[in-house]
Amino acid sequence: MTYNVALNFEDGVTRVITCNPGETVLDAAYRAQINLPMDCSDGVCGTCKCACASGEYELGDDYLEDALTDDEAAEGLVLTCQMVPAGDCVVDVPAAASLCSKGAQGAIPGTVDEVNLISPTAIEVKIRAGADLGFLPGQYVNIGVPGTDETRAYSFSSRPGSRDLSFLIRNVPDGLMSSWLVGRARTGDAVDLTGPMGVFYLRPVERPVLMLAGGTGLAPFLAMLESLKEKGCDQPVHLIYGVTNDDDLVCLAALEAFARDMENFTFRTVVSGEDSTHPRKGYVTAHMDDAPVNDGNVDVYLCGPPAMVDSVLGHFRGQGIEPHGFYYEKFTPSVAPAREKVA
Repeated sequence: MTYNVALNFEDGVTRVITCNPGETVLDAAYRAQINLPMDCSDGVCGTCKCACASGEYELGDDYLEDALTDDEAAEGLVLTCQMVPAGDCVVDVPAAASLCSKGAQGAIPGTVDEVNLISPTAIEVKIRAGADLGFLPGQYVNIGVPGTDETRAYSFSSRPGSRDLSFLIRNVPDGLMSSWLVGRARTGDAVDLTGPMGVFYLRPVERPVLMLAGGTGLAPFLAMLESLKEKGCDQPVHLIYGVTNDDDLVCLAALEAFARDMENFTFRTVVSGEDSTHPRKGYVTAHMDDAPVNDGNVDVYLCGPPAMVDSVLGHFRGQGIEPHGFYYEKFTPSVAPAREKVA
Protein backbone atom coordinates (compact mmCIF):
# COMPACT_ATOMS: atom_id res chain seq x y z
CA MET A 1 0.00 0.00 0.00
CA THR A 2 1.27 3.46 -0.87
CA TYR A 3 0.63 6.64 1.12
CA ASN A 4 0.20 10.24 0.06
CA VAL A 5 2.36 12.85 1.77
CA ALA A 6 1.51 16.54 1.36
CA LEU A 7 4.60 18.75 1.60
CA ASN A 8 3.64 22.25 2.73
CA PHE A 9 6.42 24.74 2.00
CA GLU A 10 6.68 27.99 3.91
CA ASP A 11 5.97 30.10 0.83
CA GLY A 12 2.49 28.57 0.55
CA VAL A 13 3.30 25.97 -2.09
CA THR A 14 2.05 22.40 -1.49
CA ARG A 15 3.33 19.34 -3.33
CA VAL A 16 1.90 15.84 -2.86
CA ILE A 17 4.20 12.85 -3.21
CA THR A 18 3.59 9.10 -2.93
CA CYS A 19 5.58 6.95 -0.51
CA ASN A 20 6.06 3.26 -1.16
CA PRO A 21 6.04 0.76 1.72
CA GLY A 22 9.16 1.21 3.85
CA GLU A 23 10.27 4.28 1.88
CA THR A 24 11.39 7.43 3.68
CA VAL A 25 9.83 10.78 2.88
CA LEU A 26 13.23 12.09 1.77
CA ASP A 27 13.68 9.27 -0.75
CA ALA A 28 10.10 9.60 -2.02
CA ALA A 29 10.54 13.33 -2.49
CA TYR A 30 13.79 12.82 -4.38
CA ARG A 31 12.05 10.27 -6.60
CA ALA A 32 9.45 12.98 -7.30
CA GLN A 33 12.29 15.36 -8.23
CA ILE A 34 11.94 17.43 -5.07
CA ASN A 35 15.17 18.07 -3.21
CA LEU A 36 14.07 18.47 0.39
CA PRO A 37 16.68 20.10 2.65
CA MET A 38 19.29 17.47 3.52
CA ASP A 39 22.98 16.89 3.87
CA CYS A 40 24.00 13.56 5.43
CA SER A 41 20.76 11.55 4.84
CA ASP A 42 21.84 9.30 7.75
CA GLY A 43 20.13 10.88 10.76
CA VAL A 44 23.31 12.64 11.83
CA CYS A 45 23.10 16.31 10.83
CA GLY A 46 19.47 17.33 11.40
CA THR A 47 19.35 19.38 8.20
CA CYS A 48 16.24 17.53 6.95
CA LYS A 49 14.21 18.35 10.08
CA CYS A 50 10.55 19.12 9.35
CA ALA A 51 7.27 19.00 11.27
CA CYS A 52 4.59 16.37 10.73
CA ALA A 53 1.27 18.23 11.05
CA SER A 54 -0.84 15.08 10.78
CA GLY A 55 -0.59 11.38 10.00
CA GLU A 56 1.06 8.24 11.33
CA TYR A 57 4.71 7.38 10.74
CA GLU A 58 7.72 5.53 12.11
CA LEU A 59 11.07 7.11 12.90
CA GLY A 60 12.95 4.18 14.37
CA ASP A 61 16.03 4.91 16.47
CA ASP A 62 18.74 5.10 13.81
CA TYR A 63 19.54 8.78 14.32
CA LEU A 64 21.55 10.91 16.72
CA GLU A 65 20.09 12.85 19.63
CA ASP A 66 21.84 15.99 18.38
CA ALA A 67 19.93 15.68 15.10
CA LEU A 68 16.52 15.19 16.75
CA THR A 69 15.96 15.31 20.50
CA ASP A 70 13.28 13.33 22.32
CA ASP A 71 11.45 16.59 23.09
CA GLU A 72 11.45 17.56 19.43
CA ALA A 73 10.18 14.14 18.38
CA ALA A 74 7.42 14.38 21.00
CA GLU A 75 6.36 17.70 19.48
CA GLY A 76 5.99 16.13 16.03
CA LEU A 77 9.31 17.14 14.53
CA VAL A 78 10.77 14.54 12.19
CA LEU A 79 13.85 13.81 10.13
CA THR A 80 12.60 13.13 6.63
CA CYS A 81 15.59 10.86 6.04
CA GLN A 82 14.21 8.61 8.82
CA MET A 83 10.45 9.20 8.55
CA VAL A 84 8.58 6.22 7.06
CA PRO A 85 4.83 6.95 6.70
CA ALA A 86 2.30 4.46 8.04
CA GLY A 87 -0.60 6.40 6.52
CA ASP A 88 -1.31 9.62 4.67
CA CYS A 89 0.67 12.51 6.19
CA VAL A 90 1.06 16.27 6.04
CA VAL A 91 4.60 17.57 6.50
CA ASP A 92 5.51 21.21 7.01
CA VAL A 93 8.85 22.02 5.35
CA PRO A 94 10.69 25.05 6.81
CA ALA A 95 11.92 26.26 3.42
CA ALA A 96 10.58 27.87 0.30
CA ALA A 97 9.64 25.54 -2.55
CA SER A 98 11.99 27.49 -4.81
CA LEU A 99 14.94 26.23 -2.72
CA CYS A 100 13.98 22.62 -3.37
CA SER A 101 14.44 22.54 -7.13
CA LYS A 102 15.10 19.24 -8.85
CA GLY A 103 18.49 20.23 -10.20
CA ALA A 104 21.42 18.42 -8.62
CA GLN A 105 24.07 20.51 -6.91
CA GLY A 106 27.51 20.21 -8.42
CA ALA A 107 30.81 21.30 -6.94
CA ILE A 108 31.97 24.83 -7.72
CA PRO A 109 35.74 25.45 -7.74
CA GLY A 110 37.24 28.01 -5.41
CA THR A 111 40.66 29.26 -4.39
CA VAL A 112 41.91 30.20 -0.95
CA ASP A 113 42.66 33.92 -0.58
CA GLU A 114 43.45 34.17 3.13
CA VAL A 115 43.58 32.05 6.27
CA ASN A 116 43.76 34.04 9.50
CA LEU A 117 43.91 32.64 13.04
CA ILE A 118 41.90 35.43 14.69
CA SER A 119 41.74 33.81 18.15
CA PRO A 120 42.96 30.59 19.77
CA THR A 121 39.63 29.00 18.84
CA ALA A 122 38.58 30.69 15.58
CA ILE A 123 39.88 30.80 12.03
CA GLU A 124 38.75 33.29 9.38
CA VAL A 125 38.94 31.86 5.87
CA LYS A 126 38.45 33.87 2.68
CA ILE A 127 37.75 32.02 -0.57
CA ARG A 128 37.21 33.28 -4.09
CA ALA A 129 34.47 31.20 -5.76
CA GLY A 130 34.62 30.39 -9.46
CA ALA A 131 30.88 31.05 -9.85
CA ASP A 132 28.05 32.74 -7.97
CA LEU A 133 26.63 30.38 -5.33
CA GLY A 134 23.45 32.43 -4.89
CA PHE A 135 23.14 31.78 -1.16
CA LEU A 136 20.73 33.31 1.32
CA PRO A 137 22.19 34.98 4.43
CA GLY A 138 22.46 32.27 7.07
CA GLN A 139 22.97 29.30 4.74
CA TYR A 140 26.07 27.13 4.60
CA VAL A 141 28.21 25.33 2.04
CA ASN A 142 30.15 22.06 2.07
CA ILE A 143 33.86 22.60 1.50
CA GLY A 144 36.04 19.72 0.38
CA VAL A 145 39.09 19.02 2.55
CA PRO A 146 42.03 18.97 0.10
CA GLY A 147 43.76 15.62 -0.17
CA THR A 148 40.73 13.71 1.14
CA ASP A 149 37.27 12.64 0.05
CA GLU A 150 35.75 14.42 3.05
CA THR A 151 33.78 17.66 3.26
CA ARG A 152 33.01 20.00 6.13
CA ALA A 153 30.04 22.35 6.38
CA TYR A 154 30.50 26.04 7.18
CA SER A 155 28.13 28.99 7.25
CA PHE A 156 28.87 31.99 5.07
CA SER A 157 29.87 35.06 7.08
CA SER A 158 30.08 37.27 3.99
CA ARG A 159 27.29 39.11 2.21
CA PRO A 160 25.29 37.35 -0.50
CA GLY A 161 25.84 38.36 -4.11
CA SER A 162 29.63 38.24 -4.09
CA ARG A 163 32.09 35.57 -5.16
CA ASP A 164 34.44 36.76 -2.43
CA LEU A 165 33.35 34.49 0.40
CA SER A 166 34.34 34.42 4.04
CA PHE A 167 33.83 31.85 6.77
CA LEU A 168 34.32 31.86 10.54
CA ILE A 169 35.53 28.41 11.51
CA ARG A 170 36.16 26.88 14.90
CA ASN A 171 39.75 25.74 15.35
CA VAL A 172 39.13 22.16 16.42
CA PRO A 173 42.20 20.37 17.84
CA ASP A 174 43.06 17.53 15.44
CA GLY A 175 40.07 18.48 13.27
CA LEU A 176 40.49 17.40 9.67
CA MET A 177 39.78 20.80 8.11
CA SER A 178 41.26 22.79 11.00
CA SER A 179 44.55 20.91 10.74
CA TRP A 180 44.76 21.57 7.01
CA LEU A 181 43.91 25.26 7.37
CA VAL A 182 46.36 25.93 10.18
CA GLY A 183 49.19 23.68 9.03
CA ARG A 184 49.16 23.43 5.25
CA ALA A 185 46.78 25.82 3.49
CA ARG A 186 48.34 28.43 1.23
CA THR A 187 47.00 31.32 -0.84
CA GLY A 188 45.87 29.96 -4.21
CA ASP A 189 45.09 26.45 -2.99
CA ALA A 190 42.06 24.94 -4.74
CA VAL A 191 38.96 23.85 -2.86
CA ASP A 192 35.56 22.58 -3.99
CA LEU A 193 32.35 24.20 -2.76
CA THR A 194 28.99 22.41 -2.84
CA GLY A 195 25.85 24.34 -1.97
CA PRO A 196 24.32 26.50 -0.78
CA MET A 197 22.44 24.39 1.76
CA GLY A 198 20.30 24.72 4.85
CA VAL A 199 16.99 26.22 5.94
CA PHE A 200 18.55 28.53 8.52
CA TYR A 201 18.36 31.80 6.63
CA LEU A 202 16.98 35.29 7.16
CA ARG A 203 13.27 35.60 6.41
CA PRO A 204 11.60 38.93 5.51
CA VAL A 205 11.91 41.20 8.55
CA GLU A 206 8.37 42.18 9.53
CA ARG A 207 8.78 42.35 13.33
CA PRO A 208 11.63 42.67 15.87
CA VAL A 209 14.50 40.21 15.49
CA LEU A 210 16.50 38.54 18.25
CA MET A 211 19.76 36.87 17.19
CA LEU A 212 21.51 34.46 19.58
CA ALA A 213 25.01 33.30 18.65
CA GLY A 214 27.31 30.85 20.39
CA GLY A 215 31.01 30.82 19.48
CA THR A 216 31.59 30.60 15.75
CA GLY A 217 27.81 30.40 15.42
CA LEU A 218 28.28 34.15 14.95
CA ALA A 219 29.13 33.53 11.28
CA PRO A 220 25.63 33.36 9.75
CA PHE A 221 24.61 36.48 11.68
CA LEU A 222 27.44 38.45 10.10
CA ALA A 223 25.99 37.53 6.71
CA MET A 224 22.48 38.46 7.87
CA LEU A 225 23.67 41.82 9.18
CA GLU A 226 25.50 42.54 5.94
CA SER A 227 22.25 41.90 4.09
CA LEU A 228 20.16 44.04 6.46
CA LYS A 229 22.67 46.88 6.25
CA GLU A 230 22.54 46.80 2.45
CA LYS A 231 18.75 46.58 2.17
CA GLY A 232 17.79 48.65 5.19
CA CYS A 233 15.72 47.58 8.19
CA ASP A 234 13.15 49.54 10.20
CA GLN A 235 12.66 46.87 12.90
CA PRO A 236 14.77 46.48 16.06
CA VAL A 237 17.49 43.85 15.66
CA HIS A 238 19.34 42.71 18.78
CA LEU A 239 22.22 40.21 18.92
CA ILE A 240 23.47 38.40 22.02
CA TYR A 241 26.82 36.75 21.34
CA GLY A 242 28.07 34.25 23.91
CA VAL A 243 31.42 32.48 24.22
CA THR A 244 33.26 30.43 26.84
CA ASN A 245 36.45 32.47 27.33
CA ASP A 246 37.32 36.14 26.91
CA ASP A 247 39.68 35.52 23.99
CA ASP A 248 36.96 33.57 22.14
CA LEU A 249 35.23 36.88 21.32
CA VAL A 250 35.95 37.75 17.69
CA CYS A 251 34.73 40.17 15.02
CA LEU A 252 33.87 42.82 17.64
CA ALA A 253 35.02 45.63 15.34
CA ALA A 254 32.58 44.38 12.69
CA LEU A 255 29.72 44.28 15.21
CA GLU A 256 30.56 47.79 16.43
CA ALA A 257 30.53 49.00 12.83
CA PHE A 258 27.09 47.45 12.26
CA ALA A 259 25.83 49.15 15.43
CA ARG A 260 27.24 52.47 14.22
CA ASP A 261 25.87 52.19 10.69
CA MET A 262 22.48 50.58 11.43
CA GLU A 263 20.14 52.71 13.48
CA ASN A 264 18.06 49.80 14.81
CA PHE A 265 20.85 47.31 15.56
CA THR A 266 22.21 46.65 19.05
CA PHE A 267 24.34 43.86 20.48
CA ARG A 268 25.90 42.61 23.66
CA THR A 269 28.53 40.01 24.41
CA VAL A 270 28.59 37.52 27.29
CA VAL A 271 31.23 35.10 28.55
CA SER A 272 30.46 31.97 30.55
CA GLY A 273 33.94 30.99 31.78
CA GLU A 274 34.54 31.25 35.53
CA ASP A 275 37.91 32.99 35.02
CA SER A 276 36.47 35.65 32.73
CA THR A 277 36.89 39.35 33.52
CA HIS A 278 34.12 40.28 31.09
CA PRO A 279 31.47 42.62 32.57
CA ARG A 280 28.65 40.26 31.53
CA LYS A 281 29.13 36.73 32.82
CA GLY A 282 27.06 33.61 32.25
CA TYR A 283 25.03 32.24 29.38
CA VAL A 284 22.96 34.15 26.83
CA THR A 285 19.71 33.21 28.58
CA ALA A 286 20.81 35.25 31.61
CA HIS A 287 21.08 38.42 29.54
CA MET A 288 17.77 38.57 27.69
CA ASP A 289 15.87 40.94 29.97
CA ASP A 290 15.97 43.83 27.51
CA ALA A 291 15.78 41.69 24.36
CA PRO A 292 12.88 42.57 22.01
CA VAL A 293 10.79 39.51 22.89
CA ASN A 294 7.48 41.48 22.86
CA ASP A 295 5.41 38.67 24.39
CA GLY A 296 6.24 36.49 21.39
CA ASN A 297 5.93 39.06 18.61
CA VAL A 298 9.52 38.45 17.60
CA ASP A 299 11.52 36.33 15.18
CA VAL A 300 14.30 34.47 16.95
CA TYR A 301 17.38 33.16 15.15
CA LEU A 302 19.72 30.90 17.12
CA CYS A 303 22.99 29.28 16.05
CA GLY A 304 25.33 27.50 18.41
CA PRO A 305 26.34 24.16 19.94
CA PRO A 306 23.57 21.70 20.88
CA ALA A 307 23.68 22.48 24.60
CA MET A 308 23.11 26.18 23.93
CA VAL A 309 20.24 25.52 21.54
CA ASP A 310 18.54 23.20 24.03
CA SER A 311 19.05 25.72 26.85
CA VAL A 312 17.46 28.56 24.88
CA LEU A 313 14.52 26.40 23.83
CA GLY A 314 14.02 25.48 27.47
CA HIS A 315 14.25 29.12 28.51
CA PHE A 316 11.42 30.17 26.22
CA ARG A 317 9.28 27.25 27.33
CA GLY A 318 9.91 28.15 30.95
CA GLN A 319 8.89 31.75 30.29
CA GLY A 320 5.73 30.62 28.53
CA ILE A 321 6.80 32.52 25.41
CA GLU A 322 6.27 31.19 21.90
CA PRO A 323 8.07 33.42 19.39
CA HIS A 324 6.27 34.15 16.13
CA GLY A 325 9.22 32.66 14.28
CA PHE A 326 11.89 30.43 15.80
CA TYR A 327 14.75 29.34 13.53
CA TYR A 328 17.78 27.52 14.87
CA GLU A 329 20.78 25.54 13.78
CA LYS A 330 22.96 23.31 15.91
CA PHE A 331 26.55 22.61 15.03
CA THR A 332 28.87 19.91 16.33
CA PRO A 333 32.62 19.88 15.70
CA SER A 334 34.14 16.59 14.62
CA VAL A 335 37.67 15.24 14.56
CA ALA A 336 36.74 12.02 12.81
CA PRO A 337 35.89 11.63 9.10
CA ALA A 338 32.25 12.53 9.63
CA ARG A 339 30.05 15.50 8.89
CA GLU A 340 31.23 18.55 10.84
CA LYS A 341 28.66 21.36 10.94
CA VAL A 342 30.65 24.29 12.18
CA ALA A 343 29.46 27.81 11.49
